[in-house]
Amino acid sequence: MNERPSAVTFWQAVGTRFLPFADAASTELPLGRLLRLALFQVSVGLAAVLLNGTLNRVLIVELDTPTWIVALMIAIPLLVAPFRALIGYRSDTHRSVLGWRRVPYIWFGTLGQFGGLAIMPFALILITRPDTFVVGVAAACLSFLLTGAGMHVTQTAGLALATDIAPDDKRPRVVALLYVMLLAGMMLAAFTIGNLLVAFTATKLIQVIQGAAALTMALNIIALWKQEARNTGITMSTAKNPHFSEIWAAFTARPNTKRLLLAIGLGAMAFAMQDALLEPYGGQILALSVGSTTALTGAWATGALVAFAYSGKRLAAGTDPLRLAGLGAVAGIAAFLMTIFAAPLMSVPLLFAGATVIGLGTGLFSVGTMIAAMGLSGSNNAGLALGAWGAVQASCAGLGIALGGLIRDGMAHFALADGMGTTLADRATGYGTVFSLEIMLLLVTMVALGPVIGRDTERVNGEAKGFGLSEFPT
Repeated sequence: MNERPSAVTFWQAVGTRFLPFADAASTELPLGRLLRLALFQVSVGLAAVLLNGTLNRVLIVELDTPTWIVALMIAIPLLVAPFRALIGYRSDTHRSVLGWRRVPYIWFGTLGQFGGLAIMPFALILITRPDTFVVGVAAACLSFLLTGAGMHVTQTAGLALATDIAPDDKRPRVVALLYVMLLAGMMLAAFTIGNLLVAFTATKLIQVIQGAAALTMALNIIALWKQEARNTGITMSTAKNPHFSEIWAAFTARPNTKRLLLAIGLGAMAFAMQDALLEPYGGQILALSVGSTTALTGAWATGALVAFAYSGKRLAAGTDPLRLAGLGAVAGIAAFLMTIFAAPLMSVPLLFAGATVIGLGTGLFSVGTMIAAMGLSGSNNAGLALGAWGAVQASCAGLGIALGGLIRDGMAHFALADGMGTTLADRATGYGTVFSLEIMLLLVTMVALGPVIGRDTERVNGEAKGFGLSEFPT
């Protein structure tokens, strides 16, 4: 009779000790309701794996679509991300006689995700036919745009809803749990899709995409059901809000803000240039199957999850967040070196190790720079800092993905035309050029970060105590 309570106490202690979000539940937001709300992050992770992983590999390898076209497709959703700050602002000030602020945005974001995934199978069919290739590419771009825009709207409004519901002292833990659910959704989606497509056929791919569209709608409806209470007092308010331009000018005038944003942009571009290339690299150079290359995304998400846990521990101990960002850049350099050498060594384990460490470096860099950006803001404009971080990171990441595809195609064509000698006349040369350029950008990022490391450390670390990735803009 005495063993059961002790066992329960033991596992509760284990959870609180090792999971930074274990105590996220509260009376206002019980664990069951919180986990149900977090399902929208699972749907976003599912869509991210499809867009950035499975579909880009299939388009490049199986459908022989030029890499630069695929890279531009993948960059389209990221270019929507700078509007997340505006989306959040609109949901904050949304006027509605029904009393909802977040629900309309989450619902229309869900429709965007569903619509984009619903169009995608037909776009793939058109791409396979030479006479409809241009129409197919246009339809694919539209599907990527709808899905990506839906993801950003759903995430932005969903995170805002979570912070609305959660009590002040639990908000960091709640958003931490939501971020972990995103990574968990990516890992589950990557490994599940990989297993389903081990024996790849076009029919199976279409079925997977259609299933993902239906699952997205189901998950988001379950997540949204009876979460936001109606409050017409807020949604029908006539209070005047300050102009965005005034708040932005005051924010960028703070010391070190512009240099930090520059470093964020350089690092985001460096880590993102391989987003459209890693899976095709595994397929074309190491002859991996669709299922195996999709698992690379799962390895990346695993590395990012480890980075999240490590960052939480170090920041709670008072580590300068920009030192963590610098460590992420160093990890990225090592990861891209592993990825480059995987080709001449024909080593699949080395490629998976590189993908995992890329996720680790991306996670450390993202967490560190986000916390530093939040440290530059005051208590009344944290959302602006969050929006600036997300806008710069997403815009530069989108540019990096597009450039990565263009550079890879250009260098591969030049090398295969014997423009660099017989030794480098190989498809791997184009990929290796992009990975090498990413290493150079990470070195420049470290130079840009150097002068701002250690600035405002006490205030930033003070806010990071009990770290839970408060309002992390995933």
